[in-house]
Amino acid sequence: STQAKTLFPYTTLFRSLPHVIRIAHPSTMNSTLDIQRQDLAGGHVATVRLNRPERRNAFDADVITELTATFQALATEPGLRAVVLGAHGKAFCAGADLNWMRAMADYSWDENRADGARLADLLWTLAACPVPLIGQVQGDCYGGGVGLAATCDIVVAAHEAVFSLSEVKLGLIPATISPYVIRAIGERNARRYFTTAERFDAATAQRLGLVHEVCPADELPGKVDALVQAIAANGPQAVRASKRLIHGIADLPIEPALSERTAEIIADVRASDEGREGMRAFLDKRAPAWQSKA
Repeated sequence: STQAKTLFPYTTLFRSLPHVIRIAHPSTMNSTLDIQRQDLAGGHVATVRLNRPERRNAFDADVITELTATFQALATEPGLRAVVLGAHGKAFCAGADLNWMRAMADYSWDENRADGARLADLLWTLAACPVPLIGQVQGDCYGGGVGLAATCDIVVAAHEAVFSLSEVKLGLIPATISPYVIRAIGERNARRYFTTAERFDAATAQRLGLVHEVCPADELPGKVDALVQAIAANGPQAVRASKRLIHGIADLPIEPALSERTAEIIADVRASDEGREGMRAFLDKRAPAWQSKA
């Protein structure tokens, strides 16, 4: 139905994304990304780290292309339980690479539009990841880096992390990242930080809603791992369906049609194999099957 498509706009996308690249197991190193895999009960988690520490993990056309292809590939993997997005070095992501920006200075309008569209496609691909995407922010997070963090479902940041929507300092605006950042911090806060380009710390980022949890840098991996383990303990299909549910109903008015649709959704889930197994396991006081699979 039309309403069902509105509620679940990502279903078709998830099924149609091509397997662009093969991600090696357990790890792959290349010029811009470090991709690692960890087996979990009944599946695996992927960790994708920006791997340009000498450039403060600033992104350019190559990074955008590779990140997009990587997340398109991950979206097709049925055993994937979660993805962690992090970075090597002192900075999480300093925004756009300076050399890339120098090249853009001479772009025509059409070239700038095409370039912006590639970044917008990347952000959409991250936001549409069918499993929880966890941001691990260990250092500076500026400009487009804030956009990357805002696409994540959960963000954990080190106390040392510093954030800034710095585009206006260069006479630019955070256009492509704005849908995700505004959803994360709200319109009222966006009015301030889009126009002042102020730097703000991790505690402020948490208060604004961009970050969920703040901890010392040496505790960051443990905090992220605890979140991964919490997700892995849950029904794999239920986790994916929960993310689709949030995307589908967040902006819809509460009215009878929505109530009817959500009743249909829970009926579908309860009648599914995973839903039946979860209920039986709870009533039998045993672990569900997805927790015991090798």
